[in-house]
Amino acid sequence: MANEVCFRNMDLDQPWLLEQYKSRGGYEVLTKILTEKMTQDEVIELVKESGLRGRGGAGFPAGLKWSFINRNSEASRYVVCNSDEGEPGTFKDRDILRYNPHQLIEGMIICGFAIDAAAGYNYIRGEFWEPYLRFEAALEEARAAGLLGEDILGSGFNYDVHVHLGAGAYVCGEESALLESIEGKKGQPRFKPPFPAHYGLYGGPTVINNTETLSSVPVLLKNGGDWFKGLGVENSAGTKLFAVSGAVKNPGVFEVPMGIPFSELLELAGGMKDGKKLKAVIPGGCSAPVIPADEIMELNMDYDSIAKAGSMLGSGAVVVIDDSVCMVKLLERMSYFYHEESCGQCTPCREGTGWLYRIVSRIERGEGRQEDLDLLTSVGKNIAGRTVCALGDAAVMPVNGMLKHFRDEFQYHIDNKKCLADS
Repeated sequence: MANEVCFRNMDLDQPWLLEQYKSRGGYEVLTKILTEKMTQDEVIELVKESGLRGRGGAGFPAGLKWSFINRNSEASRYVVCNSDEGEPGTFKDRDILRYNPHQLIEGMIICGFAIDAAAGYNYIRGEFWEPYLRFEAALEEARAAGLLGEDILGSGFNYDVHVHLGAGAYVCGEESALLESIEGKKGQPRFKPPFPAHYGLYGGPTVINNTETLSSVPVLLKNGGDWFKGLGVENSAGTKLFAVSGAVKNPGVFEVPMGIPFSELLELAGGMKDGKKLKAVIPGGCSAPVIPADEIMELNMDYDSIAKAGSMLGSGAVVVIDDSVCMVKLLERMSYFYHEESCGQCTPCREGTGWLYRIVSRIERGEGRQEDLDLLTSVGKNIAGRTVCALGDAAVMPVNGMLKHFRDEFQYHIDNKKCLADS
């Protein structure tokens, strides 16, 4: 299946080089915007019309987010790209950094122009050393070509992009914790309001978008909003990068139209590995509630379809689970992750995630009690919606999904002190 947007240059020998990117029309959209004197409002309106939604998890309309910025503020404005990518199962954005960094840079410059920003920052996960080096090299190429810095392309627009390496904290994927980290503070989420559009990086109005989101901007502006909408389905425009892992023959990142049937995505990933039977799928990173096999095989991969099934498209991290997997053990591992990654700022998350993990862990060890299943639900209700950021909710949703669809396995563990999958 053809890669239309973020992976459109993957067939080139060295697509990360400026010369190669320009051979496919790279920076032509930026040049048009700056030389033809397009207005900021015109650019924002075109992004709005395209229907582009945030590709980092929340799915918020990108153009609408840009329009919230107060361009009359006396404080400097900023563009921040979230390349932290810490959700377990997610591994798509690092490939943009490795193979198509200039498209991300062009998208960040266009966003910077649209909100009259002073600078852009790309927050890259600390473990992404190769993507970091690749992106830094691309920035140097862009600066040398007059595409970043003072008076870009003679337009009078001054703007540069900087890289900030994180240190492996999952919570810094949350936008306000990310801002705190860039500012040199402890990576903990801020209370909202005020929201970043009004008080963001260094106190200035700030747009924060995901890597895939900003990388989509140059292509959708070049080809038009109607073209971009035509690649997807209603309310889910464009293509999407899905990182497919787990029990498949050909795990990897696939750029496909929004709304592709899950069955086709599974086929692209080679189908089930080792003749195993599909048991369930986590459709959007490990915070997304699990969907059983019989349901997911009837679904399309878009925001509305997955939401109606009680889960989230999220970042597009698709974890395929086969029938040999114990769902209790899987949930134990996920619960441990959220317990370890809680920043500790608020009590419901700090204490509650540990409580969830310990309950699931004792069920897995064969020490579970009958009241533990209701206790998991009760603890979850006292976490969700009661925390500064969404990490608490992210810890609760996998628990709720597992209990909804695979409660029998948890009950079997309690009754028989062993895994149903081993029976």
